[in-house]
Amino acid sequence: MKNLTLITSLLLISSVVIADEIAVTVYNSNLGVISEKRTLKFDKGIGRLQFRDVPSLIDANSVGFTVEGNRNVSILEQNYAFDLVSPAQMYQKYIDKEIELIDKQGKLYNGILLASSSNAITIQEKSGRIKIVLLSHVVEVNFPSLPDGLITRPTLFWKYDSDFSGEALCEVSYQTSGLSWSAEYVGLLNSEETQLDLSGWAAINNVSGKTYKDAKLKLVAGDIHRAQQYERVVLDGYARKTLSAAAPGFQEKVFFEYHLYTLPRKATVADKEIKQISLFEPARAKVEKVFVYEPERNPKQVQVKLRFKNTSETGLGMPLPAGRFRIFQADDDGSRILLGEDRIKHTPINEELNITVGNAFDIAAEERIMNQNRISQKIEDRDMEIEIRNRKAEAVTIEIVKKLYGFWEILESDFKYEKKDANTIKFKIKARANEKVVVKYKVRYNYR
Repeated sequence: MKNLTLITSLLLISSVVIADEIAVTVYNSNLGVISEKRTLKFDKGIGRLQFRDVPSLIDANSVGFTVEGNRNVSILEQNYAFDLVSPAQMYQKYIDKEIELIDKQGKLYNGILLASSSNAITIQEKSGRIKIVLLSHVVEVNFPSLPDGLITRPTLFWKYDSDFSGEALCEVSYQTSGLSWSAEYVGLLNSEETQLDLSGWAAINNVSGKTYKDAKLKLVAGDIHRAQQYERVVLDGYARKTLSAAAPGFQEKVFFEYHLYTLPRKATVADKEIKQISLFEPARAKVEKVFVYEPERNPKQVQVKLRFKNTSETGLGMPLPAGRFRIFQADDDGSRILLGEDRIKHTPINEELNITVGNAFDIAAEERIMNQNRISQKIEDRDMEIEIRNRKAEAVTIEIVKKLYGFWEILESDFKYEKKDANTIKFKIKARANEKVVVKYKVRYNYR
């Protein structure tokens, strides 16, 4: 197919329709809401209109239409056509019709197309002979015209009723999938591991099948409820990336139960592009490095986390949309080393963040059941040990977060613990350099 040239009597490449004004609102959940103002021409009475250059992933059921001024136009019917021109479609539409082929040697084949496949086509010449021509030998195919039903770009076809003839400014709104955004955070940890320089980016991914030129851009952070739906088509392919940071970033405000980020300038969101725009001014936050051991999550590894509160006192105090958090630290020569990355949920002001950076290399942990004693058919005692081995050159504090399910009671413990909830207790254990600490406790389970 790579050697095939498609020639038709209709120019297939048409210019992009430029809207008078366009606004794009992007959600976290593969959803965009588009509002376009276009000048459209109507004839008085019943007429038909093609509204072209819509996204290939448009939700045609969501289209809204209004006409500005004291004019009235009613949309009586709407059809959404997305059967786009392609060589395979052209062959299928021309079954039992006449076409022309030219091969690499310049030989002309003329006849009725009987069948087509991915590597060959079958034609019947005027003499009645049947020929199978390999597509790898074909350099040109001539079709007399574009078949009915094929279009060059997704189009809404409207049947309307108008009380006037002439042009009018119209606003058309619709939903589309293929638009989404997420926050990308980059944190630079200082050498003392007490301070984090934080910048945030909004990464907008557009695979909706349309470019939105010079659009008013808004982002919604929050989890909206949507009715269950079935996607009609999935686009693939690679998206290119662009970075925008020269001008001011988004302006944030509360909107209903969500947070709305509005870009104070117009921006072009191109199809098959990931656009990154600064989300907020760089901030500096006070952080604490903590070691956390959760046997149920990983029985052998101790996690390293950065903990801080999203408050103005710590240097932040702004709503943080859900996204990916990358943590870097500069080496002695200034080169940045990636320490780890994590994902955060939507985090309001004054809430705590725990960013998992990785696993501690020089701290080992192990949990053991030392003894089980069945008191009765429903009651069992367990003697537990958790061993922490600190192989670092300095003292550390490790938080042991232990899950206890069902009905339980701690009978004995040689370390203080905090009951976090009905299923969780937490120990805070200090271990000196190269010290081994063993936490022992007895828990009684009541199997009611």
